[in-house]
Amino acid sequence: MDEWKKDFSFFHELQVRFGEIDGFGHVNNTNIFTYMEESRIAMFKELGLMNDWGAPDSIEIPVVADLQCDYLAQIMYDERLRVYVKINEVGSSSIDIHYLGINEKQNPVFTGRGAIVQISRKNGRPVKWSDELKKQLKSFSKEAHV
Repeated sequence: MDEWKKDFSFFHELQVRFGEIDGFGHVNNTNIFTYMEESRIAMFKELGLMNDWGAPDSIEIPVVADLQCDYLAQIMYDERLRVYVKINEVGSSSIDIHYLGINEKQNPVFTGRGAIVQISRKNGRPVKWSDELKKQLKSFSKEAHV
């Protein structure tokens, strides 16, 4: 875990809202996927990708190809979390992203991974990254560490 953790450079902070907990008083498991989404979108904004992908006339859009999560500890109402996101691997039209949720006590509460594919809005087929964007994606996770 410590070795894997060293490669993270970007995080998004959030606070657990009351509506995200279940009858047992901890975060409902489905909300972790929302936390990963919020953090992934924050990373995409940092990279400037949401300007292009979010434009009404954009040709390419990102889609989630797969997403998984391992729950390591309970997360309770009003806890503050840092969700670290890193680009683990860059393919021709996809990226493999890793996630690490850390609570205020610096304990890992979840890990995850998923693949995002850039596709054509017109035909739904994968669209290759430009050489410039591919270089930017590869270098993004080398800026800082947890």
